[in-house]
Amino acid sequence: MTTAPRLTAKGRATRDRIVAAATDLIAVRGVAGLSLDEVRRAAEVSGSQLYHYFDGKQALIRAVITRQATAGPSPEIGALDSQEALRAWADAAIEYQERDRGVGGCTLGSLAGELAVGDDEARAELSSGFLSWQGILREGLAAMCDRGDLRADADLDELALALLAALAGGNVLSRTMRTTDPLRAALDAALARVASFAP
Repeated sequence: MTTAPRLTAKGRATRDRIVAAATDLIAVRGVAGLSLDEVRRAAEVSGSQLYHYFDGKQALIRAVITRQATAGPSPEIGALDSQEALRAWADAAIEYQERDRGVGGCTLGSLAGELAVGDDEARAELSSGFLSWQGILREGLAAMCDRGDLRADADLDELALALLAALAGGNVLSRTMRTTDPLRAALDAALARVASFAP
């Protein structure tokens, strides 16, 4: 796998542009339909520039996984440490699906659907990304518990996993069925589960 230590600011910007272009193309075509020539044209870089940062399609896909995992489950919303914040997070996820008419962009869930079987390295990286997202959700729930907004008997790991599964599973069904109904139902159920532990 290609790594890019000690990149200049210009080099980081070029590499980020390549990864962003690949992310956008995967959202439309999927991993199987990703063409390095299309990435090169979309990012407006030469072939030598692309291969300077990535030694092939697999290395670029790994960078996309890292980018999406680093964004977290709620890139536009702050800490998920209240019922209101969790509702806003769910609403934002639903709005994102509605805006894209159920296509839903390039998410860890969509990447997992294509890469989790047959590519152990990608599966491990995706799993690590999902665990990171679960940790972010758990931190918010822990803050709620510390404030007394959730009862002490709440299983924070289970609740965080339920929220994450609702997001990922709901996104996959919504992309497949071209409606946000599955995502809305899954997130509403997960939020109701969290709310059930209110004192």
